[in-house]
Amino acid sequence: MICDRIDLIRAHKNSSFITELKTCYVVFGDYQFYPGYTLALSKDHETELYNLQKPRRKQFLWEMTVVAEAVARVFHPVKMNYELLGNAEAHLHWHLYPRYNNDPDPARPIWAYPKEKRCNEGTRITEEFIYKYRRQMIVEIESIIKFK
Repeated sequence: MICDRIDLIRAHKNSSFITELKTCYVVFGDYQFYPGYTLALSKDHETELYNLQKPRRKQFLWEMTVVAEAVARVFHPVKMNYELLGNAEAHLHWHLYPRYNNDPDPARPIWAYPKEKRCNEGTRITEEFIYKYRRQMIVEIESIIKFK
């Protein structure tokens, strides 16, 4: 699925696309139960972080932190969860989950909360959400990169 998402981005057909960085594509998650849920999809089709050459690995990690900081600036969470699992999708990609005071299960990982509550038609990303937040994310990402 990650490769399919990247193909859609390259074809200008992924409506959740935010921006392109040197090592990754940045997209909003399909479901926004945690508003601001964002992914950084590696441009390199690798299954393990250690498979990236050191300069590329450092760049990918740095860009992930840039995206996380941008999410924090735009959505104002109380905590950010970073996940790079790859069990279901063997292609490097970061899940950036902002967590909030009204989080229904703040002490546990998001995966512990029932999927049917996190991922349903009521939490699916909307065009209005994308329109409202895409530009803000781009501005913040560019600002962070410029001054770091």
